[in-house]
Amino acid sequence: MSSTDTEVAPPEIKLDDGDHERFSHYVIGGGEALMRSAVTGEPVVALCGKVWVPSRDPDKYPVCKTCAEIREQILTRGNN
Repeated sequence: MSSTDTEVAPPEIKLDDGDHERFSHYVIGGGEALMRSAVTGEPVVALCGKVWVPSRDPDKYPVCKTCAEIREQILTRGNN
């Protein structure tokens, strides 16, 4: 009787090629996720769904409108 071991590769993370470089985004996981990304190079996910590795100063860019709307909804629900 023989057995076969199968290695499964982790899913490949697809980084967005969109406009993420023109806007700053609110990141799921906040500062903790940003610090982890800075140390490990691991991509982060924005509230709007963008996936990227941050490398620029977010203060130099306008906030993504979709992220801002989602954040506002979250904050509004938290106050109810």
